[in-house]
Amino acid sequence: MEFGIATFVTDESIRPDRLGPAVEERGFDSLFVTEHSHIPASRETPFPGGGDLPRRYYRTLDPFVALTAAAAHTSRILVGTGIALIPQRDVLHLAKEVASLDLVSNGRAVLGVGSGWNREEMRNHGADPKTRGALTNERLAALKQLWTEERAEFHGEFVDFDPVFSWPKPVQRPHPPIYVGGETAPALERLLHHGDAWFPRVGTPLARIREVREWLAERGRPDVPVTLFGTERDVAALNGYAEAGLDRVTFLLSTKPEAEALTELDSFAELAQKIR
Repeated sequence: MEFGIATFVTDESIRPDRLGPAVEERGFDSLFVTEHSHIPASRETPFPGGGDLPRRYYRTLDPFVALTAAAAHTSRILVGTGIALIPQRDVLHLAKEVASLDLVSNGRAVLGVGSGWNREEMRNHGADPKTRGALTNERLAALKQLWTEERAEFHGEFVDFDPVFSWPKPVQRPHPPIYVGGETAPALERLLHHGDAWFPRVGTPLARIREVREWLAERGRPDVPVTLFGTERDVAALNGYAEAGLDRVTFLLSTKPEAEALTELDSFAELAQKIR
């Protein structure tokens, strides 16, 4: 089982060009960063975690800019979104952003995806919360066309474009892996049809993970990798994930200035050593 780091990179946290090397130097295999384009002042949608929305949600850097900075100062770690909010991203720009990240990182890009939870935020992007799942699915299908076809075209209910040229193409073949976040039935259907790996959140019971794997196997996809987002610091829980055959768990790094972030990374590295 591999260990990675997930975090909210903000204007108040460790810089991504310092974070990337620190993650790599400590033996982690990946860095995943979150995104929110903005936070509507209305705050009508409740925070899924309960209570007030934490400060870090308001201040995230653009994930592809942050990951490019991290990639430019590393050579080994995967650099991925955890997660990119697909209903809020133009598919043509997204195809170019991910392919460009894959190129500058020499084939280390990962696209973690989800349909989002903040309804006002997605409405500001012109997305209807009621159809965000279907929109996400079409954009993922269109992305693959843009990445793999010289003359790509797509005609759906939400995504529609005639033949286009879209370059660069990704370094990875056929394309960077798509990690699908979420544990709901629609998210799992998305994983089945559009995903290369599953990206469940911490708190997803091991029994549920086994159940989903069996469900995938019954539908002809027995080998879908699993990366857990934001794992516990509990050794017993980590050993349980390892015994269950999870491919990777990511520790959720607090959004802190450099010195404090490096200290926390050290503690994660020490914990990972107890499991390896």
